[in-house]
Amino acid sequence: MLRPEIFKGLMSMEEAEFDKFADEYYAIHADNISVSGEEPAYFAEYKIRDVVKTCSGLRSSTGALSILDFGAGVGTSVPFLRRYMPDARVTCLDVSSKSLAVGRLRFGNDAEFVLFDGSLIPFPDQSFDFVFAACVFHHIDHREHLSLLREVFRVLAPGGAVLVYEHNPYNPLTRQAVNTCAFDSNARLISARVMRRRFVDAGFLNAFVRYRVFFPASLQRLRALEPFLTWLPIGAQYYVAAYK
Repeated sequence: MLRPEIFKGLMSMEEAEFDKFADEYYAIHADNISVSGEEPAYFAEYKIRDVVKTCSGLRSSTGALSILDFGAGVGTSVPFLRRYMPDARVTCLDVSSKSLAVGRLRFGNDAEFVLFDGSLIPFPDQSFDFVFAACVFHHIDHREHLSLLREVFRVLAPGGAVLVYEHNPYNPLTRQAVNTCAFDSNARLISARVMRRRFVDAGFLNAFVRYRVFFPASLQRLRALEPFLTWLPIGAQYYVAAYK
């Protein structure tokens, strides 16, 4: 949770400042992906639809699934999780206290927002049924990936699942978008093969890769083909999924 002194400092800011921070983030992101012809919400929603499919076979001992959004930022996933999984208990975890404050201000009734120290996930073993991360790991030093995935493994309940989405470094449009994005100035992309290997090394079972986002908005009629192309390593993004 946020330390009291941090929380007090953040809450002394005007609501308009939080909105400005969130709006600037959205505007930069929207401009960066404009070549796709889509808004950021499109990419956030398709990920949650993938989450729903993966969670369909999961069961929770408490009835409602507990979901950890690892690297949640300002909580972009929250409204879509509420739309598609209204009964789930959602926790947003991030190292940015300001981002969490923005998320709490906007979606505080729909999720819990928790500060992360970058090393230890502040929850007991087996706390969550499902963990996902939306294009987070390319911002993290690759030397830390394995230890963080082991932390995810620790807080995941037996039989639980994890999905990690990342940008595909072999897609030229993706590389262009990352190379020109202010938020990605220190990013280092990860291949699906390498990410899957890290899942295996962290102890996860049945890790597999699916490629996503093949057609821009101008070719949206072809998107009906995308479920049949998830094996093809030219999608703009991919995810690695695995189980405990």
